[in-house]
Amino acid sequence: MGVDAKIVKELRSKTGAGMMDCKQALVKSSGDLDKAVDFLRKSGIAKAEKKISRVVKEGMVYSYIHQGSRLGVLLEIGCETDFVAKTDGFQELAHNVAMQIAATNPISLTREEVSQKVIDREKEIYSDQAKSSGKPDNIIDKMVEGRLNKYYQENCLLEQNFIKDPDKKL
Repeated sequence: MGVDAKIVKELRSKTGAGMMDCKQALVKSSGDLDKAVDFLRKSGIAKAEKKISRVVKEGMVYSYIHQGSRLGVLLEIGCETDFVAKTDGFQELAHNVAMQIAATNPISLTREEVSQKVIDREKEIYSDQAKSSGKPDNIIDKMVEGRLNKYYQENCLLEQNFIKDPDKKL
């Protein structure tokens, strides 16, 4: 079955999937756009897992020196192709991430990378603060958990609000 290029383009703009993936989805769904969207969504999990295992061999090392030369960031950011690494958008991404790091000084990329020693210390501090409020233990546990989540939001790069647009995560 032949697939009209307009429908492929429309499916691609709706889903962000690759051109060949859209064409394949339309062929499998007999040209039905809604069924093709469902097909892409269902197969998206498998595709995401494949992408995770890809090796990123290209990219760039970006350096950012803050005004006054008292603070600097050296950042390595990877991508799959050198074509992507050379785009203005990719270089802007590297600049924005470096500025975020310079402005917020995160201790880790994700909450899973925060050492257990640091987590235990923070929990102890938050627990002592909460106990002084005289609340019941179950409320204290929730308070500690909430404050620990706030700690992660402030100190883990991927959980921080973007400094240029606080409504977005980095």
